[in-house]
Amino acid sequence: GLGFRPDAWGQPLAQLSGGQKTRVLLGRLLLERPDLLILDEPTNHLDVEAIEWLENTLTGWPGAVLVVSHDRYFLDRAANTIWEMSTGGVESYRGNYSAYLTQRQDRWERQQREYDAFQERVAKEMDFIRRNIAGQRTQMAWGKLSRLSREVEAVRVGGLGAISDLNSKGWSQIAAELDLRRPAATLAELQAAINALPAPTRPPVVNMRLNAAWRSGNIVLRAADLTVGYPGRPLFTVDELELRRLETAALIGPNGTGKTTFLKVILGRLEPLSGSLTLGASLKVGYFAQAQEALDPDATVLDELLRHKEMPISEARNYLARYLFRGDDVFSRISTLSGGERARLALAILVLEEANFLLLDEPTNHLDIPSQEVLQSALESFDGTILLVTHDRYLVDRLASQVWELRRDDDHLRLEVFKGPYQEYLAARQVRPAVAGAATSAANGDGADGRVELSKNEIRRRAEALAAVEAAIAATETELAGLGETMQAAAEAQDFAALMRLTAEYEQAERRLEELFDEWGQMTHEPAIDHRADG
Repeated sequence: GLGFRPDAWGQPLAQLSGGQKTRVLLGRLLLERPDLLILDEPTNHLDVEAIEWLENTLTGWPGAVLVVSHDRYFLDRAANTIWEMSTGGVESYRGNYSAYLTQRQDRWERQQREYDAFQERVAKEMDFIRRNIAGQRTQMAWGKLSRLSREVEAVRVGGLGAISDLNSKGWSQIAAELDLRRPAATLAELQAAINALPAPTRPPVVNMRLNAAWRSGNIVLRAADLTVGYPGRPLFTVDELELRRLETAALIGPNGTGKTTFLKVILGRLEPLSGSLTLGASLKVGYFAQAQEALDPDATVLDELLRHKEMPISEARNYLARYLFRGDDVFSRISTLSGGERARLALAILVLEEANFLLLDEPTNHLDIPSQEVLQSALESFDGTILLVTHDRYLVDRLASQVWELRRDDDHLRLEVFKGPYQEYLAARQVRPAVAGAATSAANGDGADGRVELSKNEIRRRAEALAAVEAAIAATETELAGLGETMQAAAEAQDFAALMRLTAEYEQAERRLEELFDEWGQMTHEPAIDHRADG
């Protein structure tokens, strides 16, 4: 569930941390089972297991759910409609986050094509008007000027879609609805209005690229028989691990288990309680701290950047503009910045270090989704090694070549190393209960020799098959949403032949989706393979 162990059930609410209180309130809200459930960043204080539990709960929720979230993996698993807010308003997209990405790109490209076509038509109309405004076809030219002036004014306020509204509703109605100004009355006024029309733009995003100053050695990090923690308070143990150049390890586990402490051991700020930890040759380590404690709260954005690297003021301001600090923003004191702004400044400084080994502690925590996408792209093309501490499963899924999981064994925490990407790790985790059950049966005499093991090839095969089924489910859900909209349009147009055909397609897609869910259920409960020695 929400991560409370039985010994914490009787603890007074006043003694809980802010994150624990948030989880208690979330649990109480879910138990009330309202018709409309509104959740604001519900995954912020949850570990991965609690988030997965919440996803499963919301997937079967009988009422409506409205979620504000920057958790892309959560939106992929729990959402079937995406509302994107921007300065231009709210736009709706059918499907989950992955479907939204595809539709958003298609929508941007369509808007650009429509804008280019509109500008081409406007140029032809203006050419005709200029050539004929004082000639024999002056009446036709003035008519075109009047019509084009109204279109341009409608587009100025309502976008290109307002042209169809203008044609169907007429100028008087659309002018009242959109509060339009008087359209241009002269050729000069019309040309000025055309020049002032904004081209389609995408929201401003961070522009970053990570470069390593030099190549590190092949072995970046090794540890053996390691105990991490504080004197008298060990946190977890590590039997053995190795991180090689160009690999990305994702360190995951419940909150408060010592992930940040482990980074401090790697940085040399804290000694291990026992065992060995060795860094490789030619390393330049860059550290992104979750709390950005290295930033001076009394400094300005510009001063803090210059403290880390000297450069001309103009160059520094241009560089900060790439991280969305523009104009007087660079003179803001760090103490006044939001969490997202502090994270962007910390990333800007990290890039300047040109490290070849990045230690990233929750780098996406305060970033909006566009900034998360940019950071992910920069990390994917980074020519170095990464150790990532994060609850951002989307980032882990895209980057990790190893998963290091802090798991509780009775009352002892141990760091377990899984060498493989996140989807393979998930497949292996799903078969753990079956493996444990088979091992127990063997220990009780039900098996031949008690050895239960799943090969890496089998794990990979299952992970790929599971991912394919989940992709088919997402595609079918998107198809159903599109068919539903088309059916509604056919019903409104009273096109009954099309409606019958679409209804048959919809029912066929529904049956296919049900079969896919059955297949998914069988795969997620598939027992582990028992590999026994021949003979």
